[in-house]
Amino acid sequence: MYQRKNTIVMKIIDLCEKYDMLPKGATVLAAVSGGKDSMCLLELLLCFSEQYGLNIACAHFDHQLRGECSLRDRRFVENYCKERGIPCYTGTSDVSAYAAENGIGIEEAARTLRYEFLEKTADEIGADRIATAHTANDNTETFLFNFARGSGLTGLCGIPPVRGRIVRPLLHTTTDEVLSYLQENGIPHVEDATNDEDFCARNKIRHKVIPVLRDICGGFDENAVRGISLLREDDEYLYSIAQRFTDEKFDGDSLPSAEFAELPRPISARVLKIILGAGISAGHTEAIREIAEGGDPHASVDIPGMRVFRDYDRLVFGDQEQEEFLPRVVRIGSSTEIPEAGLKIYCEFIPQCGEIYNSFNNFYFKSDSVCGKIIVRPRFEGGTVRLAGRNCTKSLKKLFSEARLNGKGRYLVPVLCDGAGVIAVYGFGIAERCLPHPGDDVIHIRIEK
Repeated sequence: MYQRKNTIVMKIIDLCEKYDMLPKGATVLAAVSGGKDSMCLLELLLCFSEQYGLNIACAHFDHQLRGECSLRDRRFVENYCKERGIPCYTGTSDVSAYAAENGIGIEEAARTLRYEFLEKTADEIGADRIATAHTANDNTETFLFNFARGSGLTGLCGIPPVRGRIVRPLLHTTTDEVLSYLQENGIPHVEDATNDEDFCARNKIRHKVIPVLRDICGGFDENAVRGISLLREDDEYLYSIAQRFTDEKFDGDSLPSAEFAELPRPISARVLKIILGAGISAGHTEAIREIAEGGDPHASVDIPGMRVFRDYDRLVFGDQEQEEFLPRVVRIGSSTEIPEAGLKIYCEFIPQCGEIYNSFNNFYFKSDSVCGKIIVRPRFEGGTVRLAGRNCTKSLKKLFSEARLNGKGRYLVPVLCDGAGVIAVYGFGIAERCLPHPGDDVIHIRIEK
């Protein structure tokens, strides 16, 4: 039924093979809104399923932002999947309320809740990959937005093709190519009217900036794909050098200060991002370089959540005096504050709970699985947990190390325990032994900033 040897298919195959997006035999969860891009993605994955031995499932998230239109989109996706025999998983959340509660923008709230739902669903069905429908046009918009904000090379690379198990097979495919593929193969989709409105920066770039650039430069869309790809190759090469240095020199807490100071700035900045996370600013990077290069063997600099300091010839990532909070009992029907971490814990009992929605800060425990009191405490030596969906037991130390939680920050992460051990870790998930099913009596714990 579908055309296999046209440009779009070959382009996607090349990108997927370059980044190992679709390993043979993988279970792939496709994020499908019902719009043109996601419907194209879903059908192309089905097209590839025989060649690669893929198991395809669909996930649709309702943001509750567009009233009846949101409900229409959900029904469209559900009915389409039913007709095609595709497993379909749906979720919903009040994005506006979440944004207001957490003091963030609607777009950030929508992205956070959507990806939490996708990761949770992928864990539940054992998906190896989560495929999203970001296109070359989305990537160009991200590039231009980041350029306008003064981003460095990494920001100018736009949307990464792969992030963890999230893959983006359409990232080199333009909107025109998507529309042609849908038309040629008779694939239906729904339209989101908000895409035509200039209510956000991305839409303004799409409607006002890019048309001018297309008028100035013929072939702008393809040129942008090529240019961003070249930038990404450069960025990946620099990160490979930084990763090799980090693997060889970082012992989990410190680096040799002299060797770090000798690194070229583009490499040292990436070493710090690998160790501290992508959120570190250029100013913090320069401040850390200065204490590494300087003559004071006890110089230090404070960055968000951590102190970086010289200990003679070592550059240490962590507070000299570890700050942590005292264990507290979490009681049903009350709230518990952890001011040291800027967090508050809410706890309630829900008999015969109908809707279960576990995330990284929202935990539903089967009541019968909890042994005695629930205690919230910092990470402790010897603590282990078997997180739901991970299929392995890990020490808290290893779990935090793999997440690059270093220094002061790791001692402020709430760990929930009962009489038998760890039952959840804030930012990571719930223990497998405590997972409830709809209809169970549950203890619901929510941790908020």
